[in-house]
Amino acid sequence: MYRWIWLGLGFLALCYGTVAVFLAFDRDSHSASDTIRPFIITMAPVWAIAIAGAVAIVRRPESGDRR
Repeated sequence: MYRWIWLGLGFLALCYGTVAVFLAFDRDSHSASDTIRPFIITMAPVWAIAIAGAVAIVRRPESGDRR
């Protein structure tokens, strides 16, 4: 039960961080490619690791479910 709460809070923090990084890249950019390319290069690995971690947490059995 608590794992879903923590996953939700982690997702919200990840979304907030993603928007903050986008705004940081967009602040001094002069074109769309100045914003999008570095943003994707920076955030794609972060999201990949976050998704992999969430999958590992969801698949892990609860303490009462052990065989």
